[in-house]
Amino acid sequence: MLLSLVVHTYSLRYWLPATIMLGTAPAYLLSWGVWRLLSSVLPARVYHKLDDQLYCIYQSMVLFFFENYTGIEVVIYGDIPKNKENVIYLSNHQCTVDWIIADMLAIRQSALGHVRYVLKDGLKWLPLYGWYFSQHGGVYVKRSAKFNEKAMKKKLLSQTQSGAPMYLVIFPEGTRYNPDLKNVITDSQAFALKEGLAVLKHTLTPRMKATHIASQIMKGHLNAVYDITVAYEGTLDASGQRTPAPSMPEFLCKECPRVHIHFNRVDIKEIPAEPMFFRRWLHERFEIKDRLLTEFYKSEDTDKICKFPGEGKPSPLNLSKTLPPVVILGGLTLPLLLTESGRKLYVRTWVYGTLLGWLWVNFFP
Repeated sequence: MLLSLVVHTYSLRYWLPATIMLGTAPAYLLSWGVWRLLSSVLPARVYHKLDDQLYCIYQSMVLFFFENYTGIEVVIYGDIPKNKENVIYLSNHQCTVDWIIADMLAIRQSALGHVRYVLKDGLKWLPLYGWYFSQHGGVYVKRSAKFNEKAMKKKLLSQTQSGAPMYLVIFPEGTRYNPDLKNVITDSQAFALKEGLAVLKHTLTPRMKATHIASQIMKGHLNAVYDITVAYEGTLDASGQRTPAPSMPEFLCKECPRVHIHFNRVDIKEIPAEPMFFRRWLHERFEIKDRLLTEFYKSEDTDKICKFPGEGKPSPLNLSKTLPPVVILGGLTLPLLLTESGRKLYVRTWVYGTLLGWLWVNFFP
């Protein structure tokens, strides 16, 4: 009985925030829908401005749980620019929490509402979220031969032409790096050898297509590329072997005490345009990541284990940035749940919003 109580209490660490984050989605979507109707006769720039503000409110609530609620310490190596910029955010990819790390950096630059993602095509089927990410400027992509280059160019071009601020998150590896999936790592290393590229040990070989298209289509709109390397503390076992990064439930259950983020800004003018040179440039960026992660996990100096080279500075997130959005979204959701008509609207938003969203992202990718 005691064990059952402990397990139940532990699971609440995840289910409570997950319920609130998912539970407020219909109220958020209804609020967005009202604004979308009102802004239909206004210039696109005006719509995007408030859409970004609404998105910032929701993602700030998410960060309340992933940072303030978990109590995780965020350690940043490098200086994040104080002014907002139009950027491509390139990062290594280990787990679903990586998406939240992008938010963590964006909110510290007051650019959270500008975050847009390049996502795996399968994620468009997420109820409500799949469609909303697309309309907010996200791009769904398939791998290799099924990659829809035309659709990606069209989506990014429409965003830049409307003047939408851009914080485009891309994980060039495509697949998450998991040290337990030896076959995935071996196949990635074999591909690098075949292409005459350096073999990487702590990341997968990056694929260039989506990143190259984004950098060229938006070149006149972008200021820089943010080259990000992320490592999660607690992913090194007693024998010194790297273990899988935490999932979202594990993260919310406070199994990761600290996340280390190495930040490097690359001016957009330094990015080569020709595909062959761009491919080499991108792989060289991942060679740097690989060295940083090797130092993090395999440093010969025991004092430097689980640290990146250089000075890391803790960067706490003030509650004033995340708690008000929790109150706002909670205040919008409760009236729906407390009345019969509200509950009907709530359920219908989940059901019909999801079905219409699926139709939308398939006909207008």
